[in-house]
Amino acid sequence: MAVRFSGSICRSGGITSAIAKETRKLSLKPVKRIVFQFDPFVEESKHTRDFMYYLQSKKVIKTNPNCVVKSNVLCDRGDPSIAFNLENGSSVLFKAKHLSTLEMFRLYNKHITTLLPKEVPTTILKTKSEKAKKR
Repeated sequence: MAVRFSGSICRSGGITSAIAKETRKLSLKPVKRIVFQFDPFVEESKHTRDFMYYLQSKKVIKTNPNCVVKSNVLCDRGDPSIAFNLENGSSVLFKAKHLSTLEMFRLYNKHITTLLPKEVPTTILKTKSEKAKKR
């Protein structure tokens, strides 16, 4: 008996490609300030530090250069957390002890990137004479 075709010829790109895909959707426009708080001696802080690294890339920072990113490095064996202060005055807190880097990206895109205003495509109307000039 032959194995049935499952619809996929190649394997997925893995965690790195999934993070890259989520980073392309990312926008810091609705965020005013981000505060990372972690203890570097706790193993669970690795994913928080990775998330901080990806958020500080040049392409992501270009989406909102006025966004302030601050990191509080503590030595109190506390759980890592990320606080987002938004432009509309509200705040979002991620308690990141049991979250992976990819889960943080997905939560960010689900709760914060959706707050972006919808861009309305503007069409420029041209007269017949302007269209004729191009020919």
